[in-house]
Amino acid sequence: MRNIKGLTRALNESGKFKYKPPEHVVDYLVIGGGVVGLAIAQRLSQRFPAKSTCLVERHGRAGEEISSRNSEVIHSGLYYPPESLKTRLCLRGRDMMYERCRAYNVPYKQVGKLVVAKESEQDYIRNLHAKSLKLRWPPHSPSRAQGRGLRGLADLEGDGHGHLVLPTELLSGERAHEMEPDLSDSIVAALWCPLTGIVDSHSFMESLEKDIIDSENGELVYSTRAVRVDPHARSNAAGVPDPNGGEDGWVVQVATEDSEGDAILARTLINASGLSSTLILNALLPQDSRIPMYYARGSYASYHGPGVAGVSHLIYPCPHTGPNAHAFQSLGTHLTFDLRGRVRFGPDIEWINPPSALAESKWAYPEEEADFWNKILIPDESRIPEIHQEVTGYLPDVSLSGLQPDYCGMRPKLVPPWGGFQDFLFRTDFLAGGGSTRRPMLSLLGIESPGLTSSLAVAEHVVEDILCGQFSHQ
Repeated sequence: MRNIKGLTRALNESGKFKYKPPEHVVDYLVIGGGVVGLAIAQRLSQRFPAKSTCLVERHGRAGEEISSRNSEVIHSGLYYPPESLKTRLCLRGRDMMYERCRAYNVPYKQVGKLVVAKESEQDYIRNLHAKSLKLRWPPHSPSRAQGRGLRGLADLEGDGHGHLVLPTELLSGERAHEMEPDLSDSIVAALWCPLTGIVDSHSFMESLEKDIIDSENGELVYSTRAVRVDPHARSNAAGVPDPNGGEDGWVVQVATEDSEGDAILARTLINASGLSSTLILNALLPQDSRIPMYYARGSYASYHGPGVAGVSHLIYPCPHTGPNAHAFQSLGTHLTFDLRGRVRFGPDIEWINPPSALAESKWAYPEEEADFWNKILIPDESRIPEIHQEVTGYLPDVSLSGLQPDYCGMRPKLVPPWGGFQDFLFRTDFLAGGGSTRRPMLSLLGIESPGLTSSLAVAEHVVEDILCGQFSHQ
């Protein structure tokens, strides 16, 4: 694993796209139409209806990368360090997602999850249980206390009725087998998480799209990619006025398959491009300050066969916590099912190296080759034996012949396999010599699981706490 390399490429390294003066101005420009980008654009368009919000997405429809290649699980907020953004935003986002699903008739089901443990793994689930009982909501934020139809943040007994933020229950092996009779005899205990659920992620994203389209000044632009980003200030660091005039902001040049497109001046730029997020940010950083991206592929297998009769809950093994621990990198190859009851297993984790020439040479490949991972998202039989081996550790009657390749996804990692825990990262950059106004570029980095569950809370954090809380909006 120590030979895994990160990719530090940058947008428009080759200089193919020359600078264009901006032809349009928008208040907010969001790059990336995954679930997080959509949630941010939706929040902005609702929060600031008189301001213009534009989202650009390089694919022909929303959520074609990370957002449509995951387990579609509404996570409970169990696994990560208590004070981390992953935990806080997952807990908040979980409740926001359930509320939105009910309000907008988005298909979902709160099915609950069992984290199953063998004899040697009981301490792991005991520690998870103890942690769940101590979790607290973040301090009540004034920006969230203004009554926008969402449940406020609270303490441990947050709603005043003694309800825990994350209720869990330790179960005996006998009780776990009563809930899921096909579990292995080696399973001696389990942790029950009733707030875990499943959701139709595409319907969820469509509800966000509709809100943006129906808003006064929201716009979605698909099949359009950002190809160049430049800071634009009316005066430089020495205070010399820009001879071209205009205003402060970020010039984003976009292109379609047929043309180089337009240049847009964004007063506030939000980089929510997931797997391309460091590519965009690195274009504005010195070579020695660039941020590497690491890639981990996850494969899923559909299943039709014995060993899962009447399964009604999600089943997660304990993550590997031995010498090769990767509990923060993968939660183990687990059993999920969709709203039609179709069972699948995954994701596993497979670290992917970029082609050596792409990683080591600045000019050998065009920028498009930074999407090398697209070429390995075609599922095949190669991962099935390993998935079967993992799964039969807790469901022994699952047959190898019943497993079929389903789909693959790619996770954007900011740290390599040995790097330990990496939280969601929200980075804000400002214009150099930008005069009296502060025009931010906000980059969302390492937004992987539990990104779908956290998406509405991420949007709330970006809009209310960062854009409105950390500096005035102009």
